[in-house]
Amino acid sequence: MAVPARDASDGRPADGRPAVRIASPTGKWVLLTTVLGSSMALLDSTVVNVALPTIGRDLDASLAALQWTVNGYMLSLAGLILLGGSLGDRFGRRRIFVLGVVWFAAASLLCGLAPNVGVLIAARVLQGVGGALLTPGSLAIIQASFHPDDRSRAIGLWSGFGGVGAAVGPFLGGWLVDGPGWRWVFLLNIPVALVCVPVALRHVPESTGDTARATESAGGPAGAGGAERGRGPAPRRFDVLGAVLGALSLALVTYALIEAPNGSVLVPVTAVAGVAAGVAFVYVERRRPDPMMPLDIFASRQFAAVNLVTLCVYAAFGGFFFLTALQLQVVAGYSALQAGTALLPTTALMLLFSARSGELSQRIGPRIPLTVGPLLCAAGMLLMLRVGQGASYVADVLPALLVMGLGMVTLVAPLTATVLASVDTGRAGLASGINNAAARAAGLVAVAALPLLTGMGPEAYRSADAFDAAFRRAMPLCAGVLVVGAVLAFTTVRRPPPGCLRPECRSHGSLTAPPLEPERSRGTLGTEGPRGSSPSGTTG
Repeated sequence: MAVPARDASDGRPADGRPAVRIASPTGKWVLLTTVLGSSMALLDSTVVNVALPTIGRDLDASLAALQWTVNGYMLSLAGLILLGGSLGDRFGRRRIFVLGVVWFAAASLLCGLAPNVGVLIAARVLQGVGGALLTPGSLAIIQASFHPDDRSRAIGLWSGFGGVGAAVGPFLGGWLVDGPGWRWVFLLNIPVALVCVPVALRHVPESTGDTARATESAGGPAGAGGAERGRGPAPRRFDVLGAVLGALSLALVTYALIEAPNGSVLVPVTAVAGVAAGVAFVYVERRRPDPMMPLDIFASRQFAAVNLVTLCVYAAFGGFFFLTALQLQVVAGYSALQAGTALLPTTALMLLFSARSGELSQRIGPRIPLTVGPLLCAAGMLLMLRVGQGASYVADVLPALLVMGLGMVTLVAPLTATVLASVDTGRAGLASGINNAAARAAGLVAVAALPLLTGMGPEAYRSADAFDAAFRRAMPLCAGVLVVGAVLAFTTVRRPPPGCLRPECRSHGSLTAPPLEPERSRGTLGTEGPRGSSPSGTTG
């Protein structure tokens, strides 16, 4: 059962709430609702790729429309995920998490009932908004609720179950597409939300950033003077302008890339406008007293370098998984279920071995894993060139995905650890949020740009020969971007000083972005992992 609070030095909330223990009924309910909520967003980041050919045929959609079906979701999620963490800090993490789940479920219902591709794309954008509210909140709730002695284990369970969901996602999506239909890929979120919301309202304690800071100033997990070492008082204003400019820049650039093959006069106009919005975003973030993304965090060369590596790696991943799901169905003749099952090795390998990869990088440093990992992934992508019409899964597909999975295992955990080690402890959550958003933005741009760069026409996915030719041009491009990332890592990444932060999310199965990490406070150094932290999921 829950342990009563005795004083703030135990790491319990300063308002006197009892800290939750994993073995208690409340602890199990908290884990259940956070896993269910985060799994909704995680699944929709991966299973939709498997459904794309069927969606295209059913709604008579062009390739550009299928790109928007993927990118509409990633656009709003990448652009707003930092703001979503800030909203939870200010208005209550449970409140914003529940709002995100309800929002996500409502948008999923709209996706499932969409009469045409335009409505589907709009609903996917709304889904991303819900995902930006619930994704940081799920981890922040765990950080705020559990007793310090149980937090690391709770996060391990949360990330492990999330990894299982990511591994099962493509298989489940394929089964739904071949069985009840692609609309159930979205409608399945409704019963999940109907379980998640009541459990959250009944069993999950509320918390805000003010509660955590009060705990620190009282001598909580941050230690005496922790508030001075952290961010200080919660910001009184939100950087809505920064969030809008960042999302607008991504949207305009994405539009220009996707619509470029049509030769519209709007393409150069939106491209210039997107660059201008990006410049305005940098200007606003530099001038605001409470920016969403403080630019001074990039003063750390290591942080800037590892984010460049992240951009290269996740741009290649985003393009690879978007095109591979189509290649397996359009060219190799797989059903949606077969295509989804074919992708299981990558997520299964990450789930099984990501923690061990992190431990290895602690011993040898991140430079070698961040160099070798992208090269292995590049080799896996080049092996996918063997996958054509009549390809054998065992002889052609599986070797490529195993090499790809080994590369992802090698690099994802060290990448997260290097991000955390390159900033002050109080900014770990901010650094992780920026890195996560950068990865999603990179995947977004890759999905928009690759069809343009490889000459895919609007109907390419309807022709096995046309799509196969473009796929064979795309894989070397993705591999080349990974090689650039490997060179960047080899020349810029250095071994962090001893006693740096270690990631708490050590088991990871997502293919779309590195795991989010919570904000840390003073006192979280050491090789055994943090014992206490401020609960924010993504904000610094």
